[in-house]
Amino acid sequence: MSMEEKKYSYTYPHPAVTTDCVLIGTKPNDKNTYVLLVQRGREPFKDYWAFPGGFLNIDEQSEQGAARELKEETNIAIEPQKLLQLHTFTAVNRDPRERVISIVFYASVNMQELCPPQGGDDAAKAQWFNINNVPPLAFDHKEILLYALKRIVSDFDSELCVI
Repeated sequence: MSMEEKKYSYTYPHPAVTTDCVLIGTKPNDKNTYVLLVQRGREPFKDYWAFPGGFLNIDEQSEQGAARELKEETNIAIEPQKLLQLHTFTAVNRDPRERVISIVFYASVNMQELCPPQGGDDAAKAQWFNINNVPPLAFDHKEILLYALKRIVSDFDSELCVI
């Protein structure tokens, strides 16, 4: 039975699932660190900045959905296997539309190896921001950014440790 032939109906409420991408960018000979954000073109949080992301399709794996949303909203293509799973965010009221669980992925990238970001799909704009000058973020994306920065520093520090 194909995915189109299946009928989905449940007697209990269930959450929607999204994926988000946190891209941390650096440039050679530049000590600054950047984060890629998109400006939302729709409500909720229209005109606020957020991480590229969106709802997972019924027939795709989470890393595929994350890579697809990244490409649709920023025109930046990263292979799904190069995105690392950061965390799953499950706060009950994190999205005003409905109960949404987000699987967040991250990657550290050399910005000069990527095409310039360009807003697409439901993203009005896409832009790199200095990590020390991030605008107000939609949803719980400030919490996600702080979590990502702690995780990246932790991963970096653990690579330096000798046991």
